[in-house]
Amino acid sequence: MALDYRKCAEEIFSHLGGKENIISAAHCATRLRLVIADNSKIDTKALEEVEGVKGLFDSNGQLQLIIGTGTVNKVYDEFLAVTGLTAASKADVKAAAASRMPLWKKILKTPGDVFVPILPAIVASGLMMGLVEAIPKFWPAFGNSDWYSFLDLVANTAFALLPVLVAISSARVFGGNIFLGAVIGLMMVHPALINAWTVGSYEGTIPTWHLFFFNVQQVGYQGHVIPVILAVLLMSTVEKWLHKKVPEMIDLFVTPLCTVLITSFITFTIIGPIFSILENWVLAGAKWLAGSLFGSLIMGAIYPWTVVMGLHHMYNVIEAGMIAQTGLNTWMPIASAANFAQFGACLAVALKVRNQKTKSVALPSSLSASLGITEPAIFGVNFRFMKPFLCGMAGGAIGALVGALFGLGAPVYGVTGIPAIPAVNNVPLYLVELIVSAGVAFALTWIIWREDAPADKKAAPAEPEVPAEPMPSVVRCAAGELLQPCAGTVIDREQIPDETFAAGILGEGIGVVPASGVVVAPFDGTVTSVFDTKHAVTLEKDGMEVLIHIGVNTVNMKGAGFTAFVEEGDEVKAGQRLLGFDRDAIKNAGYNDTVVMLLTNSDDLEGVECGVKN
Repeated sequence: MALDYRKCAEEIFSHLGGKENIISAAHCATRLRLVIADNSKIDTKALEEVEGVKGLFDSNGQLQLIIGTGTVNKVYDEFLAVTGLTAASKADVKAAAASRMPLWKKILKTPGDVFVPILPAIVASGLMMGLVEAIPKFWPAFGNSDWYSFLDLVANTAFALLPVLVAISSARVFGGNIFLGAVIGLMMVHPALINAWTVGSYEGTIPTWHLFFFNVQQVGYQGHVIPVILAVLLMSTVEKWLHKKVPEMIDLFVTPLCTVLITSFITFTIIGPIFSILENWVLAGAKWLAGSLFGSLIMGAIYPWTVVMGLHHMYNVIEAGMIAQTGLNTWMPIASAANFAQFGACLAVALKVRNQKTKSVALPSSLSASLGITEPAIFGVNFRFMKPFLCGMAGGAIGALVGALFGLGAPVYGVTGIPAIPAVNNVPLYLVELIVSAGVAFALTWIIWREDAPADKKAAPAEPEVPAEPMPSVVRCAAGELLQPCAGTVIDREQIPDETFAAGILGEGIGVVPASGVVVAPFDGTVTSVFDTKHAVTLEKDGMEVLIHIGVNTVNMKGAGFTAFVEEGDEVKAGQRLLGFDRDAIKNAGYNDTVVMLLTNSDDLEGVECGVKN
């Protein structure tokens, strides 16, 4: 019997909490994508029972209803007619989902969005700078060699042309053309301009442009970040506006030309002069905090809270500016003290706790924190028990105070803890800071924290096995690749024992007949949702949206036999544990335990291919 599209749309609408609760609606090849104002007003169970809806899940702030190819567009048309909403694109829906964030959080989140993709280049350059500068201290002749000159050039490139990297990344964040963004970044460090790092020693009068009533000094923006981000924000806004207004037949020529001219003029006359001054004020305040005993004490204590709120990447702007101005990042010791203190607190829990499940999470999480990756320790252990988190705050405060007393710093940012040792300006004193931070946090946690007595005598589920070897690539597209999410035998999507998965309604992917009870991350990315029943998780990276689902119809088990090792918003690494599952429990409940991994937006991506790569 054919689906009644109108009835389906009406029933979906009736369970969404009213028209005012629907912010935006769009559809892809298989799913109705909705942005909802208040998810608590949705009747999820009723939606799952609507005829025509084959399933639903929440990902990246979108409620996605699975309807099917050739059907979803007809239901969508009826949905617009029923609700009176205006059609929106998938990009509009994503933008609407992002717009639900408070303004202050969007502003603070932007630097992180810009800097996270370029951190590998910055970290590599920074560590190399530290090593290149350290070698001549032990081998003076090396400082006059060609090798020193060559390696110094390699190490300094990312910092010398930082505005270009920032501009390209900003264009991606703001939805502008990345090549136009690169032009803006290159323009701001053009060799015809006086280098901002040498302008203080420039002999003679600084050349000036007289543009209308503006007098613009011909000085570059080497090392600056905020003016570059704002310039590219303007560029992206102008470009989008022109694309809508300029006739298509001349858009290819007019839009880029006008975009670059308008942006460059406003950048050099208004944005650059004003915000470079404001940025210098911010840096002066940050340097005062980092160098002040009281300021470093406070920042060392509250730093973990900014990690909890996901705002810690905003410090990249401060650190980059410090390096550009003085060559020394004195904010790094504060971050190192805070992170290493969370390591100490987590290690104390790992050694003191008797619960084997907690111990198995705490020990590797503490080691991760010692390397500067604190999210597993904070979210998996310390913040969960709270007292270790507070003890870590105390350790971070004392450690940061020690760092300020010693005047510690490094010509690098993006690394803390042990990886920063080669780059720091005084290794022995830096080690003292780390020992003090971790030691105070460890001692306080050991004394203050007590493990809660078990509520009952139920046996803890068996700890899932961890894959012994790196997983192979099983799904590839232009945006990247997905590694096998579980040890076992890979099967084609069509062989998955579930009609919805096998038909590709949810996207392209593969299945795995599992040989172990653990699901791991298929790439370095972000967890966008963990199902309440812990049998499925969604992740995102570089525009790839991934669903990993354990078993067929296992939602009916209501979480029994499943364990989640991550939470929504966690940043994960390839091979990191996501979910655990009891294979015997699934089979005893009468369900198939095939693990399914799907690229749910495969229709948006190019060059998708599935299967083990030979």
